[in-house]
Amino acid sequence: MPLTFDDLVLRARALPKGGRRAVLGIAGSPGAGKSTLAEHLVRRLNGLGDPWVAHVPMDGFHLADVELERLGRRDRKGAPDTFDAAGYAALLRRLREERSEDIVYAPGFERVLEQPVAGAIPVPATARLVVTEGNYLLLDTGAWARVRSEIDEVWFCELPERERIRRLVARHERFGKSHEEAVAWVRHSDERNAELIATTRGRADLVVPESALPRVEA
Repeated sequence: MPLTFDDLVLRARALPKGGRRAVLGIAGSPGAGKSTLAEHLVRRLNGLGDPWVAHVPMDGFHLADVELERLGRRDRKGAPDTFDAAGYAALLRRLREERSEDIVYAPGFERVLEQPVAGAIPVPATARLVVTEGNYLLLDTGAWARVRSEIDEVWFCELPERERIRRLVARHERFGKSHEEAVAWVRHSDERNAELIATTRGRADLVVPESALPRVEA
């Protein structure tokens, strides 16, 4: 039987054990549906009773444009070295350790501004599952290698390349780029990153096929 979204819901629901908070990671190339899957999972799981699942995307750890300019990396925004990977790993560890804090604040990402926003996502002590998603959860180089050890399970979203690129171009257009600018950015930056991300697929605990991904309106 092919994997379904309902199967994913059941698998995610079973991750927290013995009263301990669990972290679920969703990885994949740009445009593969990571955020959509995370949002649908959180909505479904929280709809089963009192909210107990939090969504903490990796995107909040983008370096700000002013720092990318200083480093000479602005034209490669989205590459592994344009994120604070060590900070991301530290937050995941803090979430897993569950000290006495009533609430932990995580950074978010404003897509219209294309900038990180500090303290945008509250994770209450009542959250038993944290769903995090991003491109490089399975990367095993540099500070990224610390990330995987802080996640209980990582799923890899897999979408046919033609559809993935179509969605990616449409997303860039939706947030202000012209069609020509969106296509150029995908070819120059996103696809270079996608090639690297594809090499991490084999480290995933589960590969999520298109059939199990929530439908996305055109």
